[in-house]
Amino acid sequence: MANIRDLKKDVNFVLGDIIEAVYIWEAGSNNKDSEEGSVIIDKAIAVFDELMSKIHSKNVDNAKAHFKTIRVQLEEKATELVEELNKLGS
Repeated sequence: MANIRDLKKDVNFVLGDIIEAVYIWEAGSNNKDSEEGSVIIDKAIAVFDELMSKIHSKNVDNAKAHFKTIRVQLEEKATELVEELNKLGS
């Protein structure tokens, strides 16, 4: 299914971009391997694992609703991570 493939790509790209933004912040602020950055990266990886496991779940009654819920969760969790990242910059 193309939609599942697109969802996997979205999860990968969104969370990958957040991790990359942490590395850019660390490089720009001379905080290499910062504790705050590591926490955000760890959370992003945990979200990735959680969403991928839900995507690969086989016991789903309504696939369309299931994947829509995953998209909403991705948006909510990515927003939370970006807010945390923005707090680092201020």
